[in-house]
Amino acid sequence: MPTETLRVVLGDQLSEQIAALSDLNPERDVVLLAEVMGECTYVPHHRKKIALVLSAMRHFAQTLQARGVRVRYVRLDDPANTQTLAGEVKRAVAELKPAQVVTTEPGEWRVQQSMRTWTSGIEIRPDRRFICSIADFRRWATGRASLRLEFFYREMRRRTGLLMTTDGEPEGGRWNFDPENRKRLPARSVIPPRFGIEPDATTRAVLDLVRARFPNGFGDLDGFRFPVTAAEAAQALTDFIAHRLPGFGDWQDAMRRDEPVLFHALLSPALNIGLLDPLEICKAVEAAWRAGQVPLNAAEGFIRQVIGWREFVRGVYWLRVPRYRKLNALNATRSLPDFYWSADTKMECIRQVVTQTRREAYAHHIQRLMVTGNFALLAGLHPDAVDEWYLSVYADAYEWVEMPNTRGMALFADGGVVGSKPYAASGAYINRMSDYCGACAYDVTQSIGPGACPFNALYWDFIARHADLLEGNPRMAMPVRSWRKMDAGRQAALRAQAASFLSELDMSLPSG
Repeated sequence: MPTETLRVVLGDQLSEQIAALSDLNPERDVVLLAEVMGECTYVPHHRKKIALVLSAMRHFAQTLQARGVRVRYVRLDDPANTQTLAGEVKRAVAELKPAQVVTTEPGEWRVQQSMRTWTSGIEIRPDRRFICSIADFRRWATGRASLRLEFFYREMRRRTGLLMTTDGEPEGGRWNFDPENRKRLPARSVIPPRFGIEPDATTRAVLDLVRARFPNGFGDLDGFRFPVTAAEAAQALTDFIAHRLPGFGDWQDAMRRDEPVLFHALLSPALNIGLLDPLEICKAVEAAWRAGQVPLNAAEGFIRQVIGWREFVRGVYWLRVPRYRKLNALNATRSLPDFYWSADTKMECIRQVVTQTRREAYAHHIQRLMVTGNFALLAGLHPDAVDEWYLSVYADAYEWVEMPNTRGMALFADGGVVGSKPYAASGAYINRMSDYCGACAYDVTQSIGPGACPFNALYWDFIARHADLLEGNPRMAMPVRSWRKMDAGRQAALRAQAASFLSELDMSLPSG
């Protein structure tokens, strides 16, 4: 049967509502999904992320085929596979000779550049899975002296009506309940059991494939429990709302040793490949609050992350890319230490987060921002290297969401486009929000000496290095003043402590 339209669906677009499928004719059109090494290896992805995407793609193809849709599915181990998206589109066009090729705009700039070369006359449709389109964000940003999440978030609340009264005011009389969401987790708190899906035959086959094709790849494959279908993702959402959302508000910033999930949703891997709809999950959370099942600060905190932060960073990415990809406002140059991959460090907080990352392909936002991100900021690690690491190791990482979080929020490399200040902190913050420090080889109460916590001296060294830049920032003026009022001997000792640590770190880095 002749092909009217070739409809190309990417591995992070696994929604039947994706724009490329909106006018699908099952009898005359063909849907192309291709597993390619080019996408598996452009950074050294965690093996669980590769398995997640490939398994979800295969399940999505099965769903379409069950509806009678003609699917051209190219497997990673197909001998005819060209191993690039461009190659597979061109091969399909040559064989099927479609009248037209349709796809949906990608989430990453590099794919967008490639997509334009796939075939002449390709139709690239907007990705309607987001609440705020790229064009709408550009209109919102036009003329603003600075881009701030809080104002964008309020606009999204008004647009969606989420947690709004009939009079158009925010429920509870406030837009933001973040001050209520920074509590340390009590030592005896009971953590709800983690939800997980037992791999089916399709997923087990993918896991075997990934083991064979990426034997030395980063990360564990054992214990794979990610949802790989829309139905499974819906089950994960229901479980989160029932068991972890009630405690999410109070303890979303908390960390505990050997507890990777705590009260977090772990829905972002499914959300970012299209298995969940952002507005629908927020409506489900709002419904739970209106039914009295969860407190307002929990519902608001979760909804802010989805319709506020997630939409905001995507907008910033597409507003500023490609220039954004090279910003380095603090002139950070140090290479990434090997312990970001190996977890071989005496710093218990880093060891915990990297070990968890290797095992789970997941860490929650405070672990990413205030442990691995904070260290990278204080130590002056180069944004390119840190970007690549975050993009590599997490199952929910795609450049549109990863880069503004890393280069902007964690590293302040964008000079304040995303965050209003550098999120620099000493060991005291980590000690306040976790139990990591009690098991650490270093003493978090000490800043100077052989057993002192490295974060403490590094924090003051960071303030000293960038004092001229930071003193004009209202949110950083106080630590700059504190540094300048400090006794000169104390200043010298702190900077010598930091220099000694960084010198040892540099000696451990690979040459070249």
